[in-house]
Amino acid sequence: MDRVRTAGHQPGNRTAQAKKEAAGLGVLLALVATVVWSGSFVATRGMADSIPPVQAVFWRWIIAIAAVAPLAAREAWRQRHLIRRHLGFVTLASFFGIALYNTLVHQAGLTTSASNMGMIMAASPVIMAVFARLGGQQLGAVRSFGLLLAASGVLLLVGKGSLTVDFAAGDLWMFGAALSFASYSALLRRKPAEISGLTFLLTTFVFGALMLAPAYAVSVAVQGGFEVSAGTVGPLLYVGVFSSAVAFFAWNKAISLIGAARAGVVYYLQPVCVAVLGFLLLGEQTGPVQLLCMGLILGGVALGARR
Repeated sequence: MDRVRTAGHQPGNRTAQAKKEAAGLGVLLALVATVVWSGSFVATRGMADSIPPVQAVFWRWIIAIAAVAPLAAREAWRQRHLIRRHLGFVTLASFFGIALYNTLVHQAGLTTSASNMGMIMAASPVIMAVFARLGGQQLGAVRSFGLLLAASGVLLLVGKGSLTVDFAAGDLWMFGAALSFASYSALLRRKPAEISGLTFLLTTFVFGALMLAPAYAVSVAVQGGFEVSAGTVGPLLYVGVFSSAVAFFAWNKAISLIGAARAGVVYYLQPVCVAVLGFLLLGEQTGPVQLLCMGLILGGVALGARR
């Protein structure tokens, strides 16, 4: 009898273990995307003075398409009927996540620092959590407290230890980017399961580039092109290959495994990552206030990432 009872529990144990492993993988992928995107704010800020925003975003997606196409083109062609069936969803995801979000980020880079860009983008998980709650998802007391704790850390970090924050124009552009990114992440929860991850990635990249093409043509006609050099090609390759192809694939997969709200809490690590990169690459110092705020953010992440 004991053997029968033990055997009867094995499938349940395997299912629980599989769910735990999937959740761990989802958190890891969300962290990978967050770290890579943190570097993109430094690269974006570096391009601000040499490449007009729309042109930078357009070439970012052209490079991303070139990176993903060898892996996804054949599969995307086989699933073209699924793309036509879900054309409205794919178009919305392409608009919010590919065309609008990144254009706002590059526009913000003209008038605000990379650190502010990273810190303000950390507000997007709050919007993700609101969307998730409106969609009927229960966040729970512990995760809600973690969300509030991380949010307080972000606010103090942006305000340099004060609740009074003086936002530049670029900061406001970044808040728009945070709203757009949260909308994209909320949409991912409704991605048709029959469309593969690579097909979805390549299709949204192509749709986003097509949406940007008219604005790109106007920018070239009015502002002229940009000089092709190591200082422009290097950052474009980073944002095109790593911040676009690699990070978006990791983020989309993380959303499918753990949901937008939970992945969004991991995204709160972005200000910490940006601060570390700022210290390593730009020599920016981190004081006691920043360390306190990072502690709040990390504590909130630890609580919010729990089931």
